[in-house]
Amino acid sequence: MMMNDKSAKPVAVVTGANRGLGLETARQLAKRDIRVIITSRNPGKGEMALDKLQAEGLDVLLHPLDVTSETSVAELGAFIHSRCGRVDILVNNAGVFLDSHGSEEAASASVFTASLETLTTTLRTNLYGPLLLAQELVPLMKQQHYGRIVNLSSGMGQLSEMEGKSPAYRISKTALNALTRILAAETQGYNILVNSVCPGWVRTDMGGPHAERTVDQGAAGIVWAATLPDGGPTGGFFRDGQPIPW
Repeated sequence: MMMNDKSAKPVAVVTGANRGLGLETARQLAKRDIRVIITSRNPGKGEMALDKLQAEGLDVLLHPLDVTSETSVAELGAFIHSRCGRVDILVNNAGVFLDSHGSEEAASASVFTASLETLTTTLRTNLYGPLLLAQELVPLMKQQHYGRIVNLSSGMGQLSEMEGKSPAYRISKTALNALTRILAAETQGYNILVNSVCPGWVRTDMGGPHAERTVDQGAAGIVWAATLPDGGPTGGFFRDGQPIPW
């Protein structure tokens, strides 16, 4: 396979794809004959994920990415321009859950003891990262009149079911849902569909071993939103392909 040609195949970017949902989403997309660029903040872990997927015969590339760095995002954009010449799908999967920092359980993190540092660090990854990637990659999508953006959100960000505890994570996901609506509104007429997806409570490093869903099940809803047909929904919030309240 020639790896330096401009890609005739659709190209997907999956952030935080070195493990868990990101890795499985990359796998499922690649199995649909999509060239997938996986990104990882840790290059070593990214290489391990790349080896794993390439051993399965999948067309996958790796690029290191720190979603909180404008320089790093710009470097990814330059790589995509030179290597692929196109980008069709962006899955904003990279995320952090830092409320549990310094306490035994995330649930014990109260809004009254939340530090601005934790809030700021969380927003930098969970909100500003997806914003920077959209700013970098949507121009390419507009050029080709096609794009699918999936923002990995959570039921913990739903205003309709908003409760206490874990304030940084909750606020970051509510804000990400706002970004989804804004991006959807500003890409009307370009065949770019932008949606938030809640994968449910999944057995990952973040979800823990007692979560009710497998990684396959969690990734299926992400892949659904990443491969929507033209005329599909945009500016929505989905779980398993079904709309859920904001």
